[in-house]
Amino acid sequence: MPFMKGREPIRRTLRYLNAGKLVLKDKVRIFSVNYNTYGDHHAGARDFVFWNIPQVQFKNPEVQVLTMKNMTPSPFVRCYFDDGRDMLIDIDSRNKDEIIAHLVQVVGKTREQLDAEARLKESKDNPANFGYGCDRHCICEIPGQMPCPGTVPLPEQMRGKFKFAPK
Repeated sequence: MPFMKGREPIRRTLRYLNAGKLVLKDKVRIFSVNYNTYGDHHAGARDFVFWNIPQVQFKNPEVQVLTMKNMTPSPFVRCYFDDGRDMLIDIDSRNKDEIIAHLVQVVGKTREQLDAEARLKESKDNPANFGYGCDRHCICEIPGQMPCPGTVPLPEQMRGKFKFAPK
């Protein structure tokens, strides 16, 4: 498979991307990480960028994620909000697990918010749903759809009995 080439291809699998813990709040518009490619106190920031930035991008498609290398003496994360404010978060001499835990606590959504959004997402009041417990019993009640085969027979070319029968 061509996507399984390169350094640590596990980072590009859907299962790995869905396992991300950091879902940013709705007010965050830009998420920026500044770090250097050398130095011991930047090691956690380098690991965070390598392992967790793809998950952050996958979980937050509406947020612009920036990484800036070799522009700062100490590593930090800067979050820009939709009202013009910004927040600086120091990640100097922390490992990637400490960084992700701190970011979840400071700019991440709480577990209750994520559960409430998941419940709303799977709510049954969607007009496209049909069946028992929904507004429509069958898709044939929607204008422009085929009528039910129980009331109006299907054309013979749409039935397998005639379509696949030997001639």
